[in-house]
Amino acid sequence: MGSARTIERILRIRRMQEDQSQRALDLALAELAQLELALSAARRNERAGRRLVAASAKSGEIADRIAGMEESRSASRRAGSLALRIRAAEDRAASLRQDYLSMRISRLQAETLAEQERAREAATGLRRSQQALDDWYLNRMRSNDDRNHDEDRK
Repeated sequence: MGSARTIERILRIRRMQEDQSQRALDLALAELAQLELALSAARRNERAGRRLVAASAKSGEIADRIAGMEESRSASRRAGSLALRIRAAEDRAASLRQDYLSMRISRLQAETLAEQERAREAATGLRRSQQALDDWYLNRMRSNDDRNHDEDRK
């Protein structure tokens, strides 16, 4: 009985660890998605800046040309910075994914052990019940034999 409770506790702990690992992975993936959206926005801003430069070349507006060049340069720097952060976030997500999978495997192993222990205890219980029934039946048979033997003596 004690080993089954111990294994059940271990299983509960493994489930909590797996859940915690899953939440950490979900957060890392959400952060990665936000960074990718920010990178996409930076690239759009970079293209918009280049379009402004091209449009100012046709119109001759020097202020638009300078603003377009600055927007394009700023967005390009932001995209470079975001690309580095994305690589780091991808590495972190991969590590957390591996941790999650390890926790999941550990939980599945604990579940298997718990199921085996429950099955073993159920089989032991059935054997004990059957033994008790067998003992009861033998005792009944003996008492009947004793009664019959006593009647034969009379």
